[in-house]
Amino acid sequence: MPTNSHAQPAVDWRKKFLNDFWFKFIGTSAFMSLFFWAYFFLLKNPAFPVTIMPLTVVDHWIGFAPLALIPYLSLWIYCSLPVTLMPTRTRLLNFGFWIGAMCLLALSFFYWFPTAVPPADIDWAQYPQVAFLKGVDAAGNACPSLHVAAAAYASFWLYWLACEARLGWRTQSIQILWGIAILYSTMATKQHVSLDVLAGAVLGMVFALASRWFDRKLQSVRQTRGMGGQV
Repeated sequence: MPTNSHAQPAVDWRKKFLNDFWFKFIGTSAFMSLFFWAYFFLLKNPAFPVTIMPLTVVDHWIGFAPLALIPYLSLWIYCSLPVTLMPTRTRLLNFGFWIGAMCLLALSFFYWFPTAVPPADIDWAQYPQVAFLKGVDAAGNACPSLHVAAAAYASFWLYWLACEARLGWRTQSIQILWGIAILYSTMATKQHVSLDVLAGAVLGMVFALASRWFDRKLQSVRQTRGMGGQV
């Protein structure tokens, strides 16, 4: 991941944590509600024939692990961290715009090219927690994995924000390992196959880098106008 080469004062995240709290809370809730409505509508009403994703050798290496459900569900906490830590509303809106565009692109793939993972030879009745997940989030909308894309997008932003706050390598290591655990969990719960994960990781990385480029442009414009500080 790219490093922040510009020497900047550390951000006091204790003050920023509650900054625009209700704006962040209401905005995130509205975004997720709209997204899930569209996601589950496409999941239950595919417009075209569904293609079953092929397995690779990686899928045979990674077996089913019921405990992987924990990092899988932790995505919603993980993706909320950059929102919570975002220091200003302008940067938050930039973050939200690009992740919204990423989700919209993925949803368009789900509409035009619906995919699903092949059924796993597992008796889900023996794993009621995972069976509940299977009942809510069926095997469709597989490629690209939006679960992975969102984790990758959040991981890049957590890296950049942690650099600004000078939180050190321990914090970076924890968040990166957390992100990797989420990626692993998508295959270990048999919600996705390796090709879904690869496509999702690329999607998340591309949109994260685009959002970071635009974020720096916004800050540069603000500084050029003589208003000082970051946007």
